[in-house]
Amino acid sequence: MKEQIEIKLSKKKILLLLFGATAFVAFGIVGTINPETWVSPMHRNETFIRLISILCISFFGVCLINIIRKLFDNRIGLTINEDGIIENTNNSSVGLINWEDIIGFETVKIKSTKIIFVKTKKPDKYIERANSWLHKNFMKSNKKTAGTPISINPGVLKIKSDELEELLRTEFEKRKNKATNR
Repeated sequence: MKEQIEIKLSKKKILLLLFGATAFVAFGIVGTINPETWVSPMHRNETFIRLISILCISFFGVCLINIIRKLFDNRIGLTINEDGIIENTNNSSVGLINWEDIIGFETVKIKSTKIIFVKTKKPDKYIERANSWLHKNFMKSNKKTAGTPISINPGVLKIKSDELEELLRTEFEKRKNKATNR
């Protein structure tokens, strides 16, 4: 039997994201319908406020749809086994990421949110697995900015991001050492 580590999705964390995205969509709606509500000494141009509000609705609306999908997703959030990592923390998940394709991990902190990027020898292999045009473009953008298309969002898992980083590095080292001893 294969040794396997499974980390579940945290419905509590996903609910918090849902409330946050809903709030931004609501603020965007108010700013679109009544831009004068947001007029201040710093931002007086109602057209600019309306444009930002529409962008806010568009971006956080897409986020909201993805968060709702994730809320009802009953699959395991992250699986680590002898073959590799199966990542299900975001909607551009690509299935199994083979250990032999992984060259390391990089954690990036954006404000208070950590994202773990999985560095791979074969980024295009995983981009091709994307199940939609939108996800494929998101992964291509990740590849340009982060050097890899694959990201893990620890913010939706039932594990602290520091613990997940350590676990991934430990499992990677274990697998790397087994491969070199063959």
